[in-house]
Amino acid sequence: MSAATLAAEVSHEIEVKHSRFLTLAAPVATPEAALAFLARVSDPAATHNCWAYRIGGQYRFNDDGEPSGTAGRPILAAIDGQGLDQVVAVVTRWYGGIKLGAGGLVRAYGGCAAECLRRAERRALIVSRTVALRYPFEHTGAVHAALAAHGADKLDERYDADGAHLRARLPESGLDALKAQLRDATRDRVRLLVEDAPD
Repeated sequence: MSAATLAAEVSHEIEVKHSRFLTLAAPVATPEAALAFLARVSDPAATHNCWAYRIGGQYRFNDDGEPSGTAGRPILAAIDGQGLDQVVAVVTRWYGGIKLGAGGLVRAYGGCAAECLRRAERRALIVSRTVALRYPFEHTGAVHAALAAHGADKLDERYDADGAHLRARLPESGLDALKAQLRDATRDRVRLLVEDAPD
C-alpha cells in the first residue's frame, strides 16, 4: 500500500456530554511544520489542545493536561489507523461540565480525530531516494539520458581523474528501472549507491 497524506487542511467537530471537540488536521513535511500548525490553530481559551503527528518514523503526541494516554495517543492511533503519513492533528476541547472518564476521553479524542481523517481528501505520497553515481566520462550522455527518463533531479555533479561523480534524487518507484537502464546502456560501468532511507 502506498503512503498517503491529506490533500489539504480539514476539520471535524462533535459534541459529547456538552463538551465540544474540534479536530483540525493538515499535511506537514517536518516536525517544525507540525508544531507551527499546532501553534496557529490552538485556542488558548479552550480547556485542552491535544495533538499528535506522524512523519515517517518520527511521531509525537501530547495530552495537554488530560489524563495520561487519553488524548494524544488516541489521536496518533487515529492517524496510523487511517494509514496516513506526514499528518498533524489537533483536537481542541471546550469542557461542558460533565466528566467523561478515561474511556470516554479516549473515545471522544480518538473518534473525533479518526472521523475527521476518514472524511478527508487524500493524496499519494511520492517516496524519493538520493543516489550517488560514479562512472567513466564516456558514459556521461547515457547517464544523463537515464536520469531524465526516470524523473530524477540532479543535485550535484563533479569530475576528477577517476571519472564523473553525480548525486540525484528520484521517486523510489523508478529506482530499479534506472539501475537496469544504466546497466544496459553502459555495460554495467556505472556504480550506483542509494544514500538514504526512504523519506
